[in-house]
Formats: sequence, C-alpha cells, structure tokens
Amino acid sequence: MKVVLKKDAKGLGKKGEIVQVSDGYARNFLFPKGIAAPADAKAENELKNQISSKQYRDKVERENATALKERMEKLEVHAKATAGADGKLYGSITNAHLSALLEEQHGIQIDKRKIEAEPIKNFGTFHVTVKLPAGISASLKVVVEE
Repeated sequence: MKVVLKKDAKGLGKKGEIVQVSDGYARNFLFPKGIAAPADAKAENELKNQISSKQYRDKVERENATALKERMEKLEVHAKATAGADGKLYGSITNAHLSALLEEQHGIQIDKRKIEAEPIKNFGTFHVTVKLPAGISASLKVVVEE
C-alpha cells in the first residue's frame, strides 16, 4: 500500500514522501497514530502542488536576496562617534548600532543577528558581512567618523 507521510518516521522517510508499506502496518499503526494517510490521487496531487509552491517561494526569495546583496554592496553606512585623546572610541559600534544606522540611512531593515562583525572600536573604514536569506552573504562598508 502506498502512503503519504504526515510526519517524519524513523526507518520509513521524511514528511511529505510517498512510501510503500504493508497493508497491516498502515491500517494498524500508521493511520491510527496520524503518521501517514492513504496515497490516493488527491493526496499525490496536493503533494505535487506543495512541492512546486515551495520551489517557487525559494526562487523568489533567492532573487530578492540577490537584488538586496547588489544594492547593499554599493552602500556606505556612516557612523559618528567620539573618542579619547589616543583615538580609541568611547564604547564601540555594535551590530545593533549598524542595524539601526542601515535602516535610518538607507531604509533597509536587517536583524542585528544577521550582521557578522566584531565591535568596532577605532575610526576608519571597515567591511562587515551581512547574512541574507537563501544562504547569500553581502559585504557592507562602514565608515566610522568623529
């Protein structure tokens, strides 16, 4: 009997797969526990629709992330800070500051956890990495001025 798995099943497969199992195993164990459903034409059609929908969403997400990457790599974020006589900043420029400055200056909302940078403690120009959806990373130029 062919069944569509509703949950991951050890030794059978992952959620959404169609697998062949014995009739008794399906009727007495998989169906009552809600692990699987019979693989009729309707269920197979729904599964195909879900797969194509996921592929389309992934494609759109990847295109949007690529466009955002190209836009971000052309930008500069300017941060103003005060420093002591030796040129070291009072405090530091953190990922949270960079996220707020990016939204304020360029209107791009990026979560502070997606910015990979050590706290900046000196004046100058720095490059930080920003993780975007679909596994794409962008480089952002940060200029720290007095």
